[in-house]
Amino acid sequence: MFHIFQYQPLRLITQTSLSSMCLKLMLSRPVAFTQIWKSWFSSHSLLGKKNIILMGPPGAGKTTIGRIVGQKLDCPVIDIDDDVLETTWNMSVSEKLQDVGYEEFLEEEGKALLKFSASGSVISLSGSNPMHAAGMQHMKKNGIVVYLDVPTTVIMSRLESMEVDRIVGLSPGISLKDILQFRKQFYKRWYDIRVLCGGDIAAEVVAGKVLDAVKRYQDSELETFISTRSRRRNGTTGRSMEKDSHKFFSDVVTQGLAPDGGLFVPERGLPKFTAGEWQGLIEATYIERAQVILERCIHPADIPASNLAEIIETAYGENFSCSKIAPVRHLAGNQFLLELFHGPTASFKDFALQLVPHLFAYCIPRSCNYLILVATSGDTGSAVLDGFSRLHDTDKQRIALVNFFPEDGVSPIQKSQMIGCQKENAWSVGVKSDFDFCQTAIKQIFTNSDFTGFLTVEYGTALAAANSINWARLLPQIVYHASAYLDLVHQDIISFGSPVDICIPTGNFGNMLAAFYAKMMGIPVRKCICASNANNVLTDFIRTGVYDLRGRKLISTFSSAVDILKSSNLERYLHLIANEDGQLVTQLFNQLENQGHFQLQKDLLEKLQQDLVAGWCSDEDCLAAIHSVYSTTGYILDTHTAVAKVVADRLQDRTCPIIISSTAHYSKFAPAILRALRIAEINQNPLSQLHLLSSYSALPPIHWGLLETLKKTGNGDHHVCAADKSVMMSHIETLIQNHFM
Repeated sequence: MFHIFQYQPLRLITQTSLSSMCLKLMLSRPVAFTQIWKSWFSSHSLLGKKNIILMGPPGAGKTTIGRIVGQKLDCPVIDIDDDVLETTWNMSVSEKLQDVGYEEFLEEEGKALLKFSASGSVISLSGSNPMHAAGMQHMKKNGIVVYLDVPTTVIMSRLESMEVDRIVGLSPGISLKDILQFRKQFYKRWYDIRVLCGGDIAAEVVAGKVLDAVKRYQDSELETFISTRSRRRNGTTGRSMEKDSHKFFSDVVTQGLAPDGGLFVPERGLPKFTAGEWQGLIEATYIERAQVILERCIHPADIPASNLAEIIETAYGENFSCSKIAPVRHLAGNQFLLELFHGPTASFKDFALQLVPHLFAYCIPRSCNYLILVATSGDTGSAVLDGFSRLHDTDKQRIALVNFFPEDGVSPIQKSQMIGCQKENAWSVGVKSDFDFCQTAIKQIFTNSDFTGFLTVEYGTALAAANSINWARLLPQIVYHASAYLDLVHQDIISFGSPVDICIPTGNFGNMLAAFYAKMMGIPVRKCICASNANNVLTDFIRTGVYDLRGRKLISTFSSAVDILKSSNLERYLHLIANEDGQLVTQLFNQLENQGHFQLQKDLLEKLQQDLVAGWCSDEDCLAAIHSVYSTTGYILDTHTAVAKVVADRLQDRTCPIIISSTAHYSKFAPAILRALRIAEINQNPLSQLHLLSSYSALPPIHWGLLETLKKTGNGDHHVCAADKSVMMSHIETLIQNHFM
């Protein structure tokens, strides 16, 4: 066994010089001494007996960064190439590679790792160590593996400047780029923490990021969640006053709504990415971008990086018809469409609801059954049914879902989808009311402790939410807004740092909130433009600061998914701009609930109007926009995207690109589209409508998943209930009895 007991690396400050310096500082500046000592002790005790293991491709800077980290921690530094392999083999690594060849070299390298042990050290792996499974399993037993993720183009440039002409695997017919891409699968398999390293970032800065990442990894208490209605000890600062108010990611995924009726938000806000970190993702695929962003939003104590990678690959790997997942298409002038309808049910809801079921299944305890409650104004229904139906069979046995939708408030195709997507663990219930009633009733059911307690005791079943009130629903939406900006940079439409506007058809405010979160995380968004239909309460609110539901009735429009008057996620946004003043948020939304209105104070309205602008569009203008765009470009917008297009035309100043969220495929709204295209006679059969639309050979083509769903299912059976919360509760209990008992 090859042990490292003592290793004296080059140090910027030795223990002797540190002691001398501390003595002088303690005598001259006792306060400064105390601060430095606390800082040093914190770093020194970071490792304990664990190793920090630096992993990455050749040229990532592992050796240099390892030395700096070791100096900061005052601990042994071990370079596997120099201190282990060459010592063991009595020859250089390049000589060994030349002597035994590629495959034998990997095996010999792995054997050396298996004989090696160390503790409390910083270890720099070779670029090829991760390709030996047994060796890496041995190393991970006593170490935190940190992946120095450097863009391939940067690595190639570094290796060229270093005149490196031989690395493991390089042979005639295989390029350096191919090898680097091939190795990524092994790096992704083993790491615990990823540190993004741009092209010009200094080694000292990377070392600091490594230490910060290790601290985060070891302390999950840093990332807790609070309710938007929780009170603070000292006004708007300090920890929440409520006992047990702090939740972790796994808690908020399963609970959905906070016990006080508020919505969960991260207590310390969202992570920030530097410009260099974002630029390092310009060449990345959508799945790679999602992995990086979600790793920073979900603590590894909740979901380790390797498990998160599997979940993301499952969600987006094969379920989307476009390889780019969320492509950006130029429409006209400075307008670009972010196509969010390539998932299995043809709407933007697929981005969250192909992912969230797997996050949920991972996070929930195995000892309890869960029933997911969902309210939908259209697209969420089929997306959530499809997503939860794709769970593994063992998970389906303990996780079921019931989807409540307005029986007469969705399009015929949307309704057919929701009925057709029902599975053995997922059902749809039509409610004889509108979406606002469905959403309010579900919120009230969640906060009815007598009912939820009865379900737990009697049936061993807990309730959970998968609507956009669930924090996990928002995270995948942040990803596609960030990815759209990076795509414009990649296509040379803009340079990184140039601003864009984002226009979104907005009802429940979740998609808009995700765009604003992307801006907070470092994406250069100038304005978020909220586009409403005739149910324009949000437009009025953004313009005046008055949220007023008095005397307003929901209007049925062609853009049914935004036929909403109560925008749930607005609460999260107001909590943010109000400096997390939960008491104020509680007051505002209690007033809305009890009196039907509230008004923002002047300073908050000014903050809001710095971020948001808003407009609305009539049904007539919506159809006219669909016809106009098709006539000039051959492209068919769905009704919601058309609403956003009309508002964008009215509000943009054309000084920067504007990304319009195309939130659904036009196939879902065939009657309205056919009317917009001025087809006189429209067959009422949804399948016939799609066949008629397909004859236009328009862009984009008819949605494959939607067509297949309608072919298979037609118009099957589903439950229908009265607009009565008690009746809905009865349905819930019956479904639990039938599935879990």
